[in-house]
Amino acid sequence: MVAFSQDTEKARTVGIIGLGYVGLPLAMNFIAKGYRVVGIDTDPRKLESLRAGRSHVQDVSDQELGSCLAEGILMITGHYADAAKAGTIIICVPTPLAPDHTPDLGFLLDACRRLSAHLQPGQLVIVESSTYPGTTTEQVQPLLEGEDRKAGRDFYLAYSPERIDPGNRSISFHQIAKIVSGVTEACLERVQSIYRSVFETVIPVSSTAAAETMKLLENTYRFINISFINEMAMLCDHLGLNAWEIIAAAASKPYGFSAFYPGPGVGGHCIPVDPFYLQWKAAQSGQTSRFIEIAQHINDGMPAYLVEEIRKHLPEGKSLRDARIVVYGVTYKQNIADVRESTAIAIIEALREQGADVGYSDPYLAKIRLTDGSELERAELTAESLEVADCLVILTHHSSLPIRLIADHASFVYDTRNAITALRPGAKLVTLGNGARPVQ
Repeated sequence: MVAFSQDTEKARTVGIIGLGYVGLPLAMNFIAKGYRVVGIDTDPRKLESLRAGRSHVQDVSDQELGSCLAEGILMITGHYADAAKAGTIIICVPTPLAPDHTPDLGFLLDACRRLSAHLQPGQLVIVESSTYPGTTTEQVQPLLEGEDRKAGRDFYLAYSPERIDPGNRSISFHQIAKIVSGVTEACLERVQSIYRSVFETVIPVSSTAAAETMKLLENTYRFINISFINEMAMLCDHLGLNAWEIIAAAASKPYGFSAFYPGPGVGGHCIPVDPFYLQWKAAQSGQTSRFIEIAQHINDGMPAYLVEEIRKHLPEGKSLRDARIVVYGVTYKQNIADVRESTAIAIIEALREQGADVGYSDPYLAKIRLTDGSELERAELTAESLEVADCLVILTHHSSLPIRLIADHASFVYDTRNAITALRPGAKLVTLGNGARPVQ
């Protein structure tokens, strides 16, 4: 086994491959603990922006990035050869879905092939990208080992799933418990050692497959429960009940119930993707998850359901074909500038297909790209724009939502987030899941 001193400069340098929503905040956290970071990415535009001190990640400020660059404790590079400067290499590249909803490991496997040519004796390689169980040992390990290099002997290989929650200010990055695993006991010891220097809690599990599955379980749990609560919301719409009241009452129980809330559907890179990695792996063993199938059916149906609800509640004699609709909030969650997998795009497109004139307002995005390649530019929400709109649709409850402005000037609001409690006299408020509320 290769000896590796933890006192060398190399041991205090971490290479991070993939400087996106996971990799860049991770780099900042290692730097905060006294490490130097070599950040590697292959996107020319991202490299140019980062080298100029412009952060594309909301959780990392331009000032923080610029300061690290100026001090020389962060190096931004497009060359995998620079990974040789680091004692630990962490891979944080995307693992999206292919068009047929099967795993696309292209970015991950490409990163491993490039890294393999520059892997140094004694280095620790950690995969953080979400993936199906077996990926680390079946896909990554063979690419890194080769004929005369073995994990646990010549280098170390581990898996530790990212658990970042973009925009969450209630818990610091280093306070999130870190799940770690290694392909050998020596690998596990190494990954525990480095992450204990950064995270408050490090939890080892028995295998890389267990850690890979844990990440999929977390997000599949959310996917299923969000879809289930949306089904309950639709049921309450038709039973004349208030799902929000019912959820709040159920949440008073100190055990056995975790509250989830209605909305336009799941979004982001993880929750709409990870369940399909698990489903794909299950299919390889001749198994399936009916829960995932049902949750997918419900989630996929949310745009059509919401468009029909909006149509149904338009003023008498008004059709979607000649309606002016304003959508507030297109990011997949509140207070972030991330539109990945946001159901808002599908809802806007469905409204447009029905002939509606659709505009949007979102303080975090100046423009959005639709699936046909066209773009919509943001329109400011004003008293005038609200007064001429036939309907305001609230899809994301940003903290800056102008509730008073909406209450005073909107004539019809369809609220998927229970953000608005009352409008001016004569205006109509319809809330997803609240079939008990008078709509006039």
